[in-house]
Amino acid sequence: MAIQIEDPVALDDIPNLIMTVGHEITVVLKGEPGIGKSTVLSALEAMGSDKYDYIYVDCPVMDLSDIVMRIPNHESKSLESYVSSLFRLDSPKPKIIMLDEFMKTNKLLQTLFTRLMLERTVGDAGLPAGSIVFATSNHSSDGVGDAMLAHAGNRVMVVNVDKPRHVKWNLWASSKGISRSIRAWVAMNPRCLASYLDGGQDDNEFIFNPSRRGVLSFVTPRSLAKVDIVVKNYDKLGRGVTRAALAGTCGKAFANSFESFLTLEKDLVSVKTIINDPLNVQVPEKPAALFLTMFNAIDTIETQDDLSSFMTFVNRIRSEEVQECFFTMALQGRIAKIASRNDQIKAWGVKNLELMMP
Repeated sequence: MAIQIEDPVALDDIPNLIMTVGHEITVVLKGEPGIGKSTVLSALEAMGSDKYDYIYVDCPVMDLSDIVMRIPNHESKSLESYVSSLFRLDSPKPKIIMLDEFMKTNKLLQTLFTRLMLERTVGDAGLPAGSIVFATSNHSSDGVGDAMLAHAGNRVMVVNVDKPRHVKWNLWASSKGISRSIRAWVAMNPRCLASYLDGGQDDNEFIFNPSRRGVLSFVTPRSLAKVDIVVKNYDKLGRGVTRAALAGTCGKAFANSFESFLTLEKDLVSVKTIINDPLNVQVPEKPAALFLTMFNAIDTIETQDDLSSFMTFVNRIRSEEVQECFFTMALQGRIAKIASRNDQIKAWGVKNLELMMP
């Protein structure tokens, strides 16, 4: 049964939301583990450049002395707040502060951080004008210990972050140079980035599900990116160690399914060979080989002639799913500029319009 999460917002839209309203109200982001909430700070840094000081606070590992301490002032016979250098109050710049995993903080520190969120104050020291504070946490249904006092929750903006699904993740992964074999596997196995909140996912062994207690390794956008270093070093690590590393990063189900991709790429016909003879080169029969060929092409094609020739080959593929994967990646990824002007791409889109309908 699906669990209704109200009004989820795409991760890409979060930085603009925070930059627009964050001076006045604290945004608290809630979402599943590993979906990219912590990357919002770097996205804000790209938007704000050197106007701000950017501060990351790993809330659950903090103690009171890591934030502020009271030091006696013997002349005034009073206690003064000495704020941690973490908050860079020696700099006049406004701050953008991310309180990561805020709702996992113990009650004492959560009270201290709540004052920071509501009053822009650390101890007794105010932040420079224009400072932004935002927080991240998980859904309470994730079962990882997230809670917030109701009176504090009513003073902030709680935003549910939508989990990036396979197409969006693959577009991001292509821009970051993630291994083609991982991208192809994700395209072939879109359920790997489904959410347990969707319902009907009880048999989905790839994903995080709080009902499977004790399972630490599963597929998320984060773990897929982290396992890339393992895949790229398969030859150095060897099959046994690689398999253990895959399972230890993305789960046993992923390791079982992904293993066939590890050596397949070496046996594929090169994209240049396909471009040179698109009508006669053999079309792979295995779905894994087809998806890998599509992502090889996305990374290789440089010109309109290359794309037109490769589209001749794509039109010979019987799988609409594979064709749609190439079409989507071509129009939204690295080669989008040339793809948007390519006659064969346009013709495929018109012919298969029903496939592209939501």
